[in-house]
Amino acid sequence: MPKHADYVDGIVRAMSIKYNNLVYEMKGQGTDVIVLSLGEAFFDIPLYPFDDLPYPDIYHYSHSRGIIELRRRLARYYAEQYEVPVDPDKEIIVTAGSKIAIHMAFMAILNPGDEVIIPEPAWVSYPEQVRLCHGIPVLVPYYESMMEIEKYVTKKTKAIVLNFPHNPRGLVLPKEELEYLHTLARRHNMYLLADEAYSDFLLDEDKFISSGWHDRAKEHSIVCNSMSKNYGMSGWRIGYVIANSDLIFQILKINEHLITCPATILEHYMVKHFDDVLAITKPQILDVVKKRKVLATYMDSLGMTYLPGTATFYFFVSIEKSRLTSEEFCTKLLTDHHVSTVPGLGYGQSCDHFIRVSMATESMERTMYGVRMINELISMTA
Repeated sequence: MPKHADYVDGIVRAMSIKYNNLVYEMKGQGTDVIVLSLGEAFFDIPLYPFDDLPYPDIYHYSHSRGIIELRRRLARYYAEQYEVPVDPDKEIIVTAGSKIAIHMAFMAILNPGDEVIIPEPAWVSYPEQVRLCHGIPVLVPYYESMMEIEKYVTKKTKAIVLNFPHNPRGLVLPKEELEYLHTLARRHNMYLLADEAYSDFLLDEDKFISSGWHDRAKEHSIVCNSMSKNYGMSGWRIGYVIANSDLIFQILKINEHLITCPATILEHYMVKHFDDVLAITKPQILDVVKKRKVLATYMDSLGMTYLPGTATFYFFVSIEKSRLTSEEFCTKLLTDHHVSTVPGLGYGQSCDHFIRVSMATESMERTMYGVRMINELISMTA
């Protein structure tokens, strides 16, 4: 039997997806699981009509950059919300989710052996996507300051990954740190790849600053975002990438050979109902982040600790007092207590004493019960 490519052996499964698959299997067997592992929000969103979308266009390919009406709407959104100018004709591509947008960006900028600096906790797919592009991920331990990241820069460094608001800790990068990273990018002639998929998950008083705000010409910035993630439609897989026109053209070529275009029917749906979706999901997003504050206070009252953050619907909770590894802890929590979380090891070697807790899919009552089970298991395994 012919053998698969050697380099694929070095790719690990996505830890969050691995545990969520276990949840799906347990639920399929009739087990009631408190799901604190899913990386998505469950919103109450009506199903708007499909029969008024342009027929028969919805059955066919669209422009490989995405339909122009949607590109214009997204460009206007970034201009109005984040003061980042975007040329809808040359600086944006609508993609089949932001995950493939990030991967195609890596494909477009990395030569074999190029290094990408990735601060931990790191979303599970960043290092593996770099490896899939024959690059070298350089993981920075979670306790290192962003202001000290230059010591990880070498002649082979091609990019730094920025994920803010942050998955899994909910951190919003301070303005002065973001400015410093842009200075670093200019000094060393490298890219900043900004994953902004949670840009709407902030309280009103916390204004989100896009990485593109510091680099209006997009000379070294790549911004990836997601409509489906931000608006509680993760299964629809519809995102976008913003960069300068030259780099977007390189990504476009990759997109044409891998994806062709996103689902045309969903592009037209999002154009027609963009404002409707925003109007109904924005208050629910705000409600989720407010509930995050309530849950933080509750965990504080239990004496639990977690990495600081105020945005998204995640907590990166410490299990340092437990003698178990994060995988052992999450497996025992799921099998014995029917509460699903994600092992911190999936977010980097320095993170094995943490677990990721998501609180946007269950009621507050069930979420608090799950948190109590986490706290009890920490005590039981100390």
